[in-house]
Amino acid sequence: MIIEINREEWLQRAVQKLRPVFIGAGHTIPELRVSVGWPSKGGLATKKRVIGQCFYGQCAADGKPQLFISPLLEEVGDAGGVLPTLVHEVCHVAVGPDAKHGPRFVKVMKALGLTGKPTATVAGEELLVRLRAISTELGPFPHSKLIPIKDHKPQSTRMIKCACAQCGYQIRLTRKWLEVGIPECPVDSHGELEQETKFNEPPDE
Repeated sequence: MIIEINREEWLQRAVQKLRPVFIGAGHTIPELRVSVGWPSKGGLATKKRVIGQCFYGQCAADGKPQLFISPLLEEVGDAGGVLPTLVHEVCHVAVGPDAKHGPRFVKVMKALGLTGKPTATVAGEELLVRLRAISTELGPFPHSKLIPIKDHKPQSTRMIKCACAQCGYQIRLTRKWLEVGIPECPVDSHGELEQETKFNEPPDE
């Protein structure tokens, strides 16, 4: 019988299989949690997009570091995919919060087989072979990546027409000033202007 696992369980199992890799490089991994989730910033940036984030143990109530892998990632066998990103974030746990992407982090990432800029690493050939073997053991990553669709254009400020029912005098106001109050017609004291109403019109945002 095939037992299905969710993506968090898959990632946790991946961490367990990465432990010997880190030990071989001279580093141990403390107990941690890992999930698919949005980084606190830059997750949808068009430039310098953030695809993973590490929250250190001091941020968590139980003291366990929590790692997040962007839901935009799906491929596990790519040099910049799910598992290489996971290795990058675990490197942060191994070196601690003070190291950031400095020399200590660089030393560990290189020992693990990550290459490239410290802020945008990819898996080198040797590491990629090991990660693909781990992926084969774990089976398919149970996640369907998100594909952002940018089809919403910000609505420009809409001017709302107000007119006098008697003489036709009209002006246009923004919603902000309408909420303050509808003005009166200046012609022969015709009274308060009437706001134009359009049916099936989307609400202002």
